[in-house]
Formats: sequence, structure tokens, C-alpha cells
Amino acid sequence: MTVEVAVAAENQLGEGVIWSPQLSRVLWADIPGKSMWSFDPATNSHTKTDLGERLSAVVMLSRSKMLVAFASGLAYVDVETGKRTEITKIEPELPTTRLNDAKLDRQGRFIVGTMDETEQDRKPIGQVWSFDGRSEPRIFFGGVRISNGIAFSPDGSLMYFADTPTKRIDVFDYDIATGTPSNRRVFVELSADSGYPDGSTVDSEGCLWNAEWGGSRIVRYTPKGKIDRVIALPAPLITCCAFGGPDLSTLFVTSARTGLDEKAIANAPLSGALFAINVGIQGLKDAPFSSF
Repeated sequence: MTVEVAVAAENQLGEGVIWSPQLSRVLWADIPGKSMWSFDPATNSHTKTDLGERLSAVVMLSRSKMLVAFASGLAYVDVETGKRTEITKIEPELPTTRLNDAKLDRQGRFIVGTMDETEQDRKPIGQVWSFDGRSEPRIFFGGVRISNGIAFSPDGSLMYFADTPTKRIDVFDYDIATGTPSNRRVFVELSADSGYPDGSTVDSEGCLWNAEWGGSRIVRYTPKGKIDRVIALPAPLITCCAFGGPDLSTLFVTSARTGLDEKAIANAPLSGALFAINVGIQGLKDAPFSSF
């Protein structure tokens, strides 16, 4: 497999990569840059859109409207005008948390977690939330330092999740009808010499692909939690991955350069790039947002 550089974006913290079938583009966020990026594989062109606040994830609702997880809460944004319609603030009583990783479940509910931004002593005060667009967001569970790795099995009956500092990916049983996780258990524990679990996606064979922060790699796990494939990348801080392209057979991977000093960036100048890898396996279509 060849790792290609789709966009040498130099993102400080690229995250939340998705494929938009409405636009036929890859979308992702640069969180500190307060910007949404897009890449068109057909024309090899990209754009950058300033959204005015840090954001971690987007969901396209149509060609002109998207749901955005901003640092402070959820909002709808008009793609053409940039008009923002607030939905709700998330954890306003916790000034050190912000929204982080997010994913649609197989029924189209928006599942998003928060993280504590206190770098020296992150506290387990983050929570994971569910928003269906019809009622107020509800809390799944708390006790989280950095929410990451949210992903769902092909049939939607399993939910994967990683609290990054624990170096562990967990799995829940997931009630499709109510959208409720239960029976949390360890899916895989990362070794001491590996990176930390960041964003994930699931392919059509039910395997989990996980980006390793500090590991310079993507790892594919079987449904039994066994390592099936490892893809090395030319950047240490790998953040998120998603299948895209017309046939969903290209794995797009975001990365970061935040916290790297000049020497580290000189050794890994592609840090912050969007990578593209033809892995020979198809991903899964995202369900449309449940209330749209």
C-alpha cells in the first residue's frame, strides 16, 4: 500500500475527517485554526473555510447546511453564507472542557464526546453525549479525560470508544432502538511502545481502524481485537481516519503538528497533512443525520 499526501495542509490539529457524498469531498477540521478543510479527489483541489471558533467535527446535512461540533457546543451552519444557528451549549459549567471526537451511529444520531483541556493534569470530567436533532442532547456517560475513537459496528449493535490517556479501546453493546450503550468492556489495550488511541472508523468487514497519536501509524483490528494490519505514516501525531472516494475504498487520515518543536517538524515535515491510502477494503456509508 502506498501512502499518498492528499493535502500538505500543515494543520496544527487536523481532526474529524469524513466523506461527504453530497459534495463528493473529504471534510475535516483544523481545531486551533478554527477552520474546515475540504479535498476533492477528482480534481485534486482543496479549500479552507474559516468558521470563527474552534471545531472538531462536521456532518453535512445537505449541500448547503451542516451540523458542527464547535468547542463550546453544537450549531447548524449555512455553507454558502456562513450563518450560524446555535443549537445548544455543551458543558458550559465546565470551562476547561470542549467538544472533541464525534460520529453518527447507524441510525443517524450524532454521538460526541468532550475532553478536559488542562494539559498538566487532565481530569476525568469529560462526557459522551447523544443528539438526535429532535430533543435536547443527553449524556451517555462521564469520567472521561479525552473522548476519542467513537465508531460503530456495521449492524450498529456495538459502539467503540477510547479515553485516549488510558491507552485502551473499549466496546459497548449498543441498543439500536434507544441509542443507549451498555456492558462496557475492554476491546484492546495498546502496548507500552505504541501510541495512544485517537480517531477510529469501521470497514465493511467489521474491522476497526484506529489512528495512533504518537505512534506514526494506523492499526486495523479484527472484531476479536487482534491486530490485522499496521500502516506506517510519515508523521508522528496521527489523529483520525475515514473511508472516502466514490467507492469508499480510500482511507483518508488526518494528522497534527501541535506541540512539535522545530527539530521534530524538520524530521517529519508532513506532520499536519491529510494522507490518502488505497487499502483495498471498502468502508461503510454514514447514515443521514436522524432528524434531517
